[in-house]
Amino acid sequence: MNKHITIIGIVIILVLAAGAGCVVFSPAKDYTPELQTMIDTQWEQYCADKLGFEGSLTMKISSPKGNFFVTTNQNLTADTHFRAASTTKTFTAAAIILLHQQGQLQIDAKITDFIPERNVPYVPDSPEYDIPFKDQITIRQLLAHRAGVFDVSNDPIPENASAPYAGENYMTYIREGLAQPDHTFTFDELVGVVASNQLSYFPPETAFHYSNTGYSILGKIIEQVSGLSYAEFVEQHLLEPNELLNTSFPAAGTDQELPVPYADGYVWYQGELFLTTADNMSPNVAEGNVISTLNNLDKWTILLYSANAGVSVNWVEQMTNLQATGEEHLVYGLGTEYAEGLGCGHNGAHAGYLTVTRYDPQTEVSVTLFASVWNAEDLYGELEQMYDVGRSAKQILGYSEQTS
Repeated sequence: MNKHITIIGIVIILVLAAGAGCVVFSPAKDYTPELQTMIDTQWEQYCADKLGFEGSLTMKISSPKGNFFVTTNQNLTADTHFRAASTTKTFTAAAIILLHQQGQLQIDAKITDFIPERNVPYVPDSPEYDIPFKDQITIRQLLAHRAGVFDVSNDPIPENASAPYAGENYMTYIREGLAQPDHTFTFDELVGVVASNQLSYFPPETAFHYSNTGYSILGKIIEQVSGLSYAEFVEQHLLEPNELLNTSFPAAGTDQELPVPYADGYVWYQGELFLTTADNMSPNVAEGNVISTLNNLDKWTILLYSANAGVSVNWVEQMTNLQATGEEHLVYGLGTEYAEGLGCGHNGAHAGYLTVTRYDPQTEVSVTLFASVWNAEDLYGELEQMYDVGRSAKQILGYSEQTS
């Protein structure tokens, strides 16, 4: 009898509450159909005039209005692996800052200075690291690409260099010219090319020049300070604490496959399509060797730029203190790029894969995309198309195009 009265009482209370204007909960709107139509339409329009251009565009959005996944290839999921290339730089920057927060290094120290409480310099006192302006370069300048370090990865060695690879890209010379596709490149080797040829763009802090080799030096500093390999440090201090279990950093020349499931990558050039999925990532350790998924990369970007990945609020502010570059990157902080209407994060470009990941702290919206094909004739045009898709997605969700 008492149980019956209690049930009746609860029903009466709920009815009265509803009549009094109590909040009625309704399911959140599913924006997936609109997002899917948008990405299909924009990607189809982009591909329309490119004969033989094949590949997919895939996107994840996380927001207060929900999380959404859409793709032009229904065989892919948010847990599909791909090469996220230079988004690696956000991990390297976070690793350096963590070591600074722990007192194990000083970010404004010269790379020739001694590691705190140790009679060991940040970079070895060896011929391989005898690069121009060595005693003037700081760790912060390397993070911001303002150290003037010659980029062995992207630029050919000058033709007047006294080296057998003069006029060529060094990595291409080793892998193709010397027929060593499985060669494991090391930090010492790559920086040693700069040192032996005394290559530099400019004195430190006088300009900006994007340099993958500058991040190779940062990778070496992480290893010198921590006593761990680059991959071990990032795994133990960034991946595991943040539960990024589908992200990895291959370093061996023979480790060329992607974990299953993965997206094949293609390069399109002059109407031909080239499969580029498998690759030797050892030249790109600490600057572009990350393999990840949309779920992992989206999560990492949110945690990092909301100061929940281990990097403090003060240091996130310094990472996102952006300066004009005079280059295609437009503005750059510490391992951080910016895209109007999307926010802060980084791009990634490795043969067959193009990545954009951004987070806007004001709206708490993150947008992460990857294309499984390179337009080798207009890579930046493809990147702009990806930005447009990201901005359109935010508009569909009702967020302003502008970010802080």
